[in-house]
Amino acid sequence: MFNIRRRLSLTPMTILLGLPLACVLVSQSARAAAYSPQSHDLSAVVASQSATRVGAPPADQSMHLVVSLPLRNAKQLDALLESLYDPRSPQYRRFLSVSEFTQSFGPSEADYDKAVAFFEHNGFAAGPRAANRYLVALDGKVSDVERVFHVTMGLYKHPTEDRNFMSPDRAPTFDLDTPIQEVLGLDDFVLPHNKMLQAKVEKAAGGSGPGGNFIGSDIRTAYYPTGGLTGRGQSVGLMELEGVNLSDVALFFSNNYGAANTVPIDLIKTDSEPVTCTGKCDDGEQALDIEYTISMAPGLSSVRVYVGSSPEDVLNAMASDNISKVLSTSWGWKENATDTGLFAEFAAQGQTNLTASGDDSTLIASGPWPEEARNIVAVGGTDLHTATPGGAWSKETGWRDSAGGPSVNTSILIESYQLPYINSANGGSTTLRNVPDIAASADTDMEICADGSCDGGWGGTSFASPIWAGFIALANEEAGLAGKPVVGFINPRIYLLGHAPNYTSLFHDITVGKSGLYNCEPSYDLVTGLGSPQGQELISYLIE
Repeated sequence: MFNIRRRLSLTPMTILLGLPLACVLVSQSARAAAYSPQSHDLSAVVASQSATRVGAPPADQSMHLVVSLPLRNAKQLDALLESLYDPRSPQYRRFLSVSEFTQSFGPSEADYDKAVAFFEHNGFAAGPRAANRYLVALDGKVSDVERVFHVTMGLYKHPTEDRNFMSPDRAPTFDLDTPIQEVLGLDDFVLPHNKMLQAKVEKAAGGSGPGGNFIGSDIRTAYYPTGGLTGRGQSVGLMELEGVNLSDVALFFSNNYGAANTVPIDLIKTDSEPVTCTGKCDDGEQALDIEYTISMAPGLSSVRVYVGSSPEDVLNAMASDNISKVLSTSWGWKENATDTGLFAEFAAQGQTNLTASGDDSTLIASGPWPEEARNIVAVGGTDLHTATPGGAWSKETGWRDSAGGPSVNTSILIESYQLPYINSANGGSTTLRNVPDIAASADTDMEICADGSCDGGWGGTSFASPIWAGFIALANEEAGLAGKPVVGFINPRIYLLGHAPNYTSLFHDITVGKSGLYNCEPSYDLVTGLGSPQGQELISYLIE
């Protein structure tokens, strides 16, 4: 997130040249021998000693951790992001490469090398070197963690779930004089979860699929009714925390749920998590993400499916590759400081980063991470209606389970571009970021193929995010044809619409419906954001 109240036009080189040397270099002598991470969110129930300890994990049990080093020049990064997305700036959409981002904002090579050497010397296996020098992936044993991090690992009774969770008894410290921002993976108090669900009883739907369920071609027709854009030359990256069986995707398209698929699907392994779905794995989320992305943009050059057990392994691979200029996730996980840096890197590199807002009406119940984060586009849910099965858009109402509201983390403040939309009718916060930003079909009237068969009655904002990912790929194709850069982080652009007369020709303004505490209202609301996409006119606006 950046503060658009500041209007600076800075290149990465002038940013660095303008820094006092003291701001760039950290005195080795000033560092303590036992160094604590800058951020560590020890589970409150452990910190307060209210959790019941029921045992300890085996000393030889394997653990996968991700250690982040602090980015440099945070204020200058904010200023650069502001310039990159300000149409009045000479830096407008002059996005950075990975190497440029790393040179200006990544941890120093010396600090990164020292951190890697420290952990390897102490018995951990370090993963491949990160191109941005931001993360170090580590594999080790519980006994290594306890010895090197100066903690005692325990098993505790979860206060609200029928399971035990693992956690250290205190925040970690290191005998290392290199700054560490955060250690992820020390506890599993919050488990990752996807944002899809199936109706207990299928509702009457208006799609052209079995039982009237919507299929991929229906969604493309509704949101991109005319035009020849297919996403040609564009790549979409999907974040997944379990593997997928591509036979399910093939089944989806062979059942005539859209045009025959010709898009290459690349499965990318980011850690030890298998890229294919075996055993007890359920690939519903993973399959639908691919199926609805391709349905919206059937001419993509590739869909890159990044698979890992750690969200940060996946996100960092997406940032370091910088191949897919549109990214989508329909997963939620534990909030952390490390992701904030990755989301800033996506924005600096011109990667549109979309996420499902959640399916439990409120952010607290649905996550609230990463949908409330900075530099990410949160996508809420709607109930779509078409004039005929497979026909034109007819109307949309707010989906009753679409998650929204002000950010739960009170340090995530509202952007000035969102502020003009907040009023007593929509109930948003004038001080905190409000979710969602946009929306698309999410009601439980969608068809998917997963786990070896096809079935209807599925829904969730898990659908809305990949639908928008495909749509943004169409916009990036149009930008390329016009000799323009990709659109990148779209929030500053779409919120510039304000209450302009052409707003309703670009977005479907959804004014009917309610989810939780919030009602759909004219213009912006905390159920559907600014609304759903309205075809070619919005694409033309986005690339300006």
